Parts: sequence; structure tokens; C-alpha cells
Amino acid sequence: METIHYISSDLLSIDTIHTIIREDKKIALSEEAIVNIEKCRKYLDDKMKSHGEPIYGINTGFGSLCNVEISKENLTKLQENLIKSHACGTGEEVPSEIVKIMLLLKIQSLSYGHSGVQLATVERVIEFFNNDILPVIYTLGSLGASGDLAPLAHLALPLIGEGEVYMDGFRQPSSKVLEKMNWQPIVMQSKEGLALLNGTQFMSAYGTYILLKSCKLSYLADLIGAISLEGFDGRIEPFNDLIHLIRPHKGQIQTARRLTELLEDSEIIAQPKKHVQDPYSFRCMPQVHGASKDTIEYVKKVFRTEINSVTDNPNIFVGEDEIISGGNFHGQPLALAFDFLGIALAELGSISERRTYQLISGLRDLPAFLVDNPGLNSGFMIPQYTAASIVSQNKQLATPASIDSIVSSNGQEDHVSMGANGATKTLRIVDNLERILAIELMNASQAIEFRRPLQSSEFIESFIKSYRDEVSFVKEDRILHYDIEKTIAFLQSFQIELEE
Repeated sequence: METIHYISSDLLSIDTIHTIIREDKKIALSEEAIVNIEKCRKYLDDKMKSHGEPIYGINTGFGSLCNVEISKENLTKLQENLIKSHACGTGEEVPSEIVKIMLLLKIQSLSYGHSGVQLATVERVIEFFNNDILPVIYTLGSLGASGDLAPLAHLALPLIGEGEVYMDGFRQPSSKVLEKMNWQPIVMQSKEGLALLNGTQFMSAYGTYILLKSCKLSYLADLIGAISLEGFDGRIEPFNDLIHLIRPHKGQIQTARRLTELLEDSEIIAQPKKHVQDPYSFRCMPQVHGASKDTIEYVKKVFRTEINSVTDNPNIFVGEDEIISGGNFHGQPLALAFDFLGIALAELGSISERRTYQLISGLRDLPAFLVDNPGLNSGFMIPQYTAASIVSQNKQLATPASIDSIVSSNGQEDHVSMGANGATKTLRIVDNLERILAIELMNASQAIEFRRPLQSSEFIESFIKSYRDEVSFVKEDRILHYDIEKTIAFLQSFQIELEE
């Protein structure tokens, strides 16, 4: 097994990132990347020796201070001041898994040779990644427009011996870690601070992490929905290929075929049915789950483009002898994608809760609240409350962030994406979805026991057996909080092969 991933111009996929993180691979620069970085840095150094005109962010102030020229002897100070002054994050800490992806994506973006950074700077970020030295970064502070300024400033602080990091599980000053590793702080050269702070790596890392969870939860929504269908004694006809080929949305077809495969050879699905139709939450799983699948695929394409892009400013083009100030740091493509994804994930939770509601309603020969002696036992009455509460929160969180903007930097930055807020709230939505699906699984696995001695498909029975090793059948009332938490842990531990 290859234990090193080489940073190059080759396409970096969501799946590759997943593999790097899951297998704890180390990263290194390819020869191509080293040449690109060094060539760009040399070009910038030579340009600064001969060029007397202002170049934004290199020998000028930042934002609305872009007209303030900076003397050559203060260029290093300018970049260090930038990192320190912009480190204004607050709120909760960014999860460590996302911080690690941020490091990887920043390295990837700097490696293309359009940012003007020193090789030593990139190599130090790689050392952080390879040694699991993770900067302390906060969730609040980015407008998602001039790059993720505040979060990326906290990412960059340890390079100059400032800020805090986690190492070996302990939060500690960066200066102590540099000393422990026998590293000197990086002396920032012209443009470097700006290259580190401009960029969309906060949003992109969140998006990558959320997409990995979304793909898994999309699969689990199908699987748990199939178990609910069995518990509800539902019909298989709505998943017939003929229906979906005359409305051939890709996700719809995929969902119908997956449900058909999951239910293959099931005794429960094959038994004669007393009911002509099922409620929409069962019958329309291909249409609803499928639409969310198509959304996930669209969002994947957006983030696949973004993580393989240069998103700082200005951009340096060595071959063309150009340094151009533009707006590749603006997070609008990501902001819109986050909002779309958040809505799609919220809908997976919404339809899941409706299936849970149907299962506890005392229909189709199931006992009320899926428990013997209802009345004496409340059974699964209140987990549905919990699911409904979470679904409602997701609806609130699914309100688009991208429709908002606010003026900053004395009017210079007069339209912002709010993609960073979109990122953090979409993570809350996907975590909430996991909880909603866990509650549906509790109900579905309980309901299916009332269909015995009939068996479901081999795969579903195997899945339920594994689940029952963690959470037993509910014979009488007990504290279901623990069951919910165990079910969430079970779903988190369940491994599936992700499709890129």
C-alpha cells in the first residue's frame, strides 16, 4: 500500500482525500510542484527588484488600504502583521478532521505555482500535516469572500510561531511545538501572508467533509428506508424500473434499483398485501431520495473544481509575465452549493421522520408505538418527538446563507458570499440527519420483529443482526436516550464504499 501521496497537478478527488485521511497517509511535494513553487517565487523576487509600481498586497496595504504603499524594508513586517491582525476568529473550534483537510487543501492550492510562496513555507505546512500538528481554528469570523480570512489566519499563525496548535492530543502554544520539533519560525517574504490568508480552504474543507458524510447517509437513508418499508409491510411495485425509466432522473433510477436489490428474496415483501398503495414517504423514496442524490452529485462537481483551483490573490503568471489582482477568493460558487446541499439533506431527514411517524401510528397490524402493552408502555412515542424536533431545526438551518451579504473593509468588499456560515450550518444539518436516520432505524428494526416469523432479505437480516448486537429489541420501557446514542455510533462505524 502506498503510504505517501504526492502533491501534483493531477486531479485531487473527494475520494482521494477520503483515502489520505482514512489511511493516515503522509504527503510530499512532487518534483513538478517543487519546480512550480520555486519558479514562481524566483519570478516574484526578481520582479520586486526591478518593479517600482504598486502591486496589491505585495507592496501595498490590504482591503481598503490598497492605496497605501509599503517600503521594501517593511515587506516581511507587512505579511506578518497581516496574519496577526486577521486572526480574529471566535466561537467553537473547527473539528480536527476538518482542520487536517484545510492543511491539505492549502498545500494543494499553493503547489500550482501561482501564489509566490517560498518552498520552505509549503514544506512547513506539510510537516504540520504529517505530524498531526493541527492549528486551533474557530468557526466564526469568515465572510466567505476575501478568502476565509480569519480561519486561514489562525491556520497560518503557527508558521510564524504564534497562536496555538493541538499536538499529541494537547492544546499548546505554537512556539513550544516549534521548539520541541527544532523548527525556526518561517520569515514571511513578500506576498506570502496574503497567499496563506486568501483562499477558500475553510469552506472547501467543510464541503469535502460534509460530502463524505452525505454520500454515506444517502446510502443509509435507502437502506433504513427499505427496513421501514418491510416493517410497514409495504409494496415493492413503486420501485419497478419501468416507472423510473419514463422519468429518468439519475438519482431516482439509482434509488429505485438499490431498494429493489436490498429487498431481493425478502419473504416480507413477497407476501400478499392488504393495501393498494403506501404513503408517499415509502412510495416516493426514489423520487425524494433520488433528488437529494442528484444534488449531492452537483455539489461534488463544484467542490471538485474548487479543491483543484488557485483561490488566493493576486495571481502570478510566470510564463505571461503578469501579476493580476482578481477575485478567485470569492466563495459564491461554494455558498450556493452549500445552501442547495443543506436543503437536500434536510429533505432526507424530513421524509425519514415521516416514515418513523407511520411506523408508530398503530397501522397495518403494528402495535401503537411499536411496543407490547401500549398504555402501560409508551414505547417509541417520544423518539418521534425527538426526530420531529431535529427535522424542524434542519428546516430552520436550511434557510439560505448565500442570499445575505454585508459591506466590509470600508466598502471595498461590498458583496460577500457568506459561504463560511453556509458551511458551518450545513455541517449541523448533516449531523442532525445522522440522528434522524438513527431514530428511524430504531423504529424500523423494532417494527420488523412484529412480522416474524417472516424474514426480510439476506442483507437486511444481516444488517439488523449486527445492529442487535449493539441495541436489543425493546420489550418494555427503558431509557431510549442510550439506544439513540448507540444507534448513532453503530451507523458511524458502518463502512461503505464511496463512489466518486
